[in-house]
Amino acid sequence: MTPEDILSDLVSCADLPGKPNDTVADCVTGHLRRMGVEPVILPGPEGDRVNILATIGPRDRSGLILSGHMDVVPVAGQQWSSDPFRLTRREGRLFGRGASDMKGFLACMLTMVPEFKAANLSRPIHLAFSYDEEIGCRGVGHLIGALPQLIAAPSGCIVGEPTGMRPVLSHKGKQSTLLRIEGRAAHSSQPDAGLNAIYAGAEILLAIRALNQRLSRSGPFDARFTPSHSTVVAGVVRGGTAVNIIPDLCEIEMEVRSVPGSDPASITAEVIALARALVPESALSMQDHELSAYPALPPSDDPALPDLLSRLTGHAPLQSVSYGTEAGLYQAAGIPSIVCGPGEIARAHRPDEFITPEELAACCHMLRGLIAA
Repeated sequence: MTPEDILSDLVSCADLPGKPNDTVADCVTGHLRRMGVEPVILPGPEGDRVNILATIGPRDRSGLILSGHMDVVPVAGQQWSSDPFRLTRREGRLFGRGASDMKGFLACMLTMVPEFKAANLSRPIHLAFSYDEEIGCRGVGHLIGALPQLIAAPSGCIVGEPTGMRPVLSHKGKQSTLLRIEGRAAHSSQPDAGLNAIYAGAEILLAIRALNQRLSRSGPFDARFTPSHSTVVAGVVRGGTAVNIIPDLCEIEMEVRSVPGSDPASITAEVIALARALVPESALSMQDHELSAYPALPPSDDPALPDLLSRLTGHAPLQSVSYGTEAGLYQAAGIPSIVCGPGEIARAHRPDEFITPEELAACCHMLRGLIAA
């Protein structure tokens, strides 16, 4: 089968993050089994989602992981020119949800399985398929945790997010948090009888803004990124039910993006400490809940993988990108990691997302080069 054939099958699976992923998982495992590879199914703790690992070559030797996520973002509210869950060829482009992000890479991985098998590899190539990447890389950590029981320590990992086939060395880390401030409702004609949760939330928002300004002035800085410092922003605020009711609840969703070497959890903890100081327990109360998190990807000290991919793709590495990937989790587990895959991130999460046959072919060319590497 061609990459386009397999991509068509994958795009037809409308499995969204946070929901069961049996449709796309069955598609992936079906292709693997038809090619004579028996995958390892790794159920997640949610009970209705799985990661998948397939190995070509000897499991007891160190080898390379090719990794990609199976979930895609929703299409609700987007205006598509064709059915987003049916791969459509138009004007030399292949349109469909996930075509770039990142079922194109999955299709190339699966396309190459027969060639990997025929090569009688002395070192294995592992194919890793994860779930729930789009809501904070929630699934791949369970896969990484299972690796020591399944395979020898990997020599490296390529995460095939859409980079235009340019190897990417680093990205920022992220942590998203929900702050929930609880007050006491009252009639608006008697405001002193209540505790206004929105007012408390406003104080916290000002503290978040002040902390972000301090980070922009004082760093730490990393010139590879734009902006070159860590950031903390409030992106969602909810509160109140009616203008004549003192609001008893305010919710703030905030996000930290940290440069490598700076821990997003420590910045989040600073925000929470500031918030608790502004919301004394004797009056209002506050809870915090982590929504998602993944570590930064610092450049690996080992140049072998960047040098190899530069040679195979013909592109010099990009020092950094603004978005995040599962590569930070692999590298945090001691597996040298890099990001490189077909398509462009600018097309992701948008209506009429697409990839081109030429981009799929370029990815297969890179993967084919791994056989002799």
